[in-house]
Amino acid sequence: MSDAPDTNMSIDPASLFSLAGKVALVTGGSRGVGRMIAAGLIAAGARVVIASRDREACEAAAAELSAAGECTALEADLSTAGGCDALARELGGREVRLHILVNNSGATWGEALERFPEHGFDKVLDLNVKAVFFLTRELVPTLERAAGPGDPARVLNIGSMHGLAVPRLMNYSYAASKAAVHHLTRVLAVELGPRGIAVNAIALGPVASRMTRQLLEEHGREIERTCPLGRIGAPADVAGAAVFLASRAAAWINGVVLPVDGGLSLV
Repeated sequence: MSDAPDTNMSIDPASLFSLAGKVALVTGGSRGVGRMIAAGLIAAGARVVIASRDREACEAAAAELSAAGECTALEADLSTAGGCDALARELGGREVRLHILVNNSGATWGEALERFPEHGFDKVLDLNVKAVFFLTRELVPTLERAAGPGDPARVLNIGSMHGLAVPRLMNYSYAASKAAVHHLTRVLAVELGPRGIAVNAIALGPVASRMTRQLLEEHGREIERTCPLGRIGAPADVAGAAVFLASRAAAWINGVVLPVDGGLSLV
């Protein structure tokens, strides 16, 4: 087959995990988990575009990340299908090929069962689920052009351990949205794999970020005691998983939801 990998290639760890020459888009890349992933991809050699609703914060983050490699910023509101289309068109005007798409933008909503509002579901599902679908769909042609023999383009969706197991602290729309992201990942993997695009997800556990600040302030010690590996996630844990799934080392991995949570989803 013309797109088969070179079975005679030597196994060189440096080249297996290198992202040199690759172009990546990380949504929600100006802070938190998105910034951790962007930093990891840059360190592995990728040229990274980060997208965020906050133009000034995104440009400031890109300037700081550029100290380690090439990083540019794009303003984008992914809460609507039109916003996803606008970002895809803007990126397409700059890049002919996109090797790595990281769907990281997300929202959460905390409220008691009796008071949980409809718009608390709408906001979270729009950004956490619908944006993953619509942005990926609009970028399929750009991703297809980046696929190489034995090295597909990659879509990496950021899910959550709360989409794998019932959370101890209920977060209704967030947990439901991440379970949806995990299954959407599998559906897209089957649909896009034949087109040279591998789709995987990271089911992330608690990592220090603005979104998790209150959770960790109130329950951080309990989480550490519960976690089989005894700690909260670190930036290197997030970046390492993303670099792996984006690299040649994961070229035959498709439709996988990888827990990166220290084993918390098991207990």
